[in-house]
Amino acid sequence: QVQLVESGGGSVQAGGSLRLSCTVSESTTCMGWFRQAPGKEREGVATLREDSKTMYADSVKGRFTVSKDSGKNTMYLQMDSLKPEDTGTYYCAATSVWCSDVVLTASRYFGYWGQGTQVTVSS
Repeated sequence: QVQLVESGGGSVQAGGSLRLSCTVSESTTCMGWFRQAPGKEREGVATLREDSKTMYADSVKGRFTVSKDSGKNTMYLQMDSLKPEDTGTYYCAATSVWCSDVVLTASRYFGYWGQGTQVTVSS
């Protein structure tokens, strides 16, 4: 059973930065970041494939960067120029599926999830 643990959430003012971390118990084919705002559906933020191919939601392109430290089995999400609409619970997830490099892979393809970490951006 793959286990994931997120950390790094918090509160920040608009324009600020946060870095989220996700430590996974074993290597997987693809990992992703998702978020859910109150009253809204979970949405994809970014994916990172084992060959280092990345994909981003249009809403975060140019502001967020996903990366990994394979030696530590850890994935990061660097979030810069944060906006109030980035507020939500952020989840990392993992899958054995080969994530697409054309469209952001949907959450239903991810079978392993972390517990989530809260990000709050105030205006």
